[in-house]
Amino acid sequence: MFFSPLIFVVMLLFLIGLVALFAVVQIGAISYAFGKIGIPPAYMLSLLMLSWFGSWVNIPITRLRSEDDTYDGEIIPFFGQRYVVPRMRQRRETILAINLGGALVPCFLSLYLLTQAQSLVWTLIATAIVAAVLHRLARPVEGLGIAVPLLIPPLCAALTALILTPEQAPLTAYVAGTMGTLIGADLLNLHRLTGLRAPVASIGGAGTFDGIFITGIIAVLLA
Repeated sequence: MFFSPLIFVVMLLFLIGLVALFAVVQIGAISYAFGKIGIPPAYMLSLLMLSWFGSWVNIPITRLRSEDDTYDGEIIPFFGQRYVVPRMRQRRETILAINLGGALVPCFLSLYLLTQAQSLVWTLIATAIVAAVLHRLARPVEGLGIAVPLLIPPLCAALTALILTPEQAPLTAYVAGTMGTLIGADLLNLHRLTGLRAPVASIGGAGTFDGIFITGIIAVLLA
């Protein structure tokens, strides 16, 4: 079979164009969401870049010691008797960190939005409801950490915001989606991390842009 020598160039240009189109759509959706919660467009790019690069930055907080430490020993035979000489004690620890882009940035943005909320009490109640639901649905995954179903946080936040604060649903949806996920899925489950044998547990995710930050954006768009 014969192929055009330019087929690979055409395919490469097609893929580049597809990625560019996807990026434009994504940025447009995020820009629309930021506009709905009252964030000026001039700050959108800065928040996106800070969240993107910050998602790869984990700030260590403490070390959580696991419950099952192991011992590494050497067996030495001596006149027919076997002796176990302990050489090293291996501690199983989990480094607890907080993610810059997935936790700190959404947290500070949510605190700012709370100052702009028309119904502060209802916004806090919506956050508490989302936190309670996610705490109920969160499941420990050995070697990974605490996981929740992907679409549950934004759906729950959007629905709660539409019911409690229909006049300011996008703002409430973002605060409830970010803070509710952070509190219900992460903070309230810190005591479950010691038995998961995860080397690092990051509050707010680690190395992913579609974490708590995107959860808030999706919640705004749904609302």
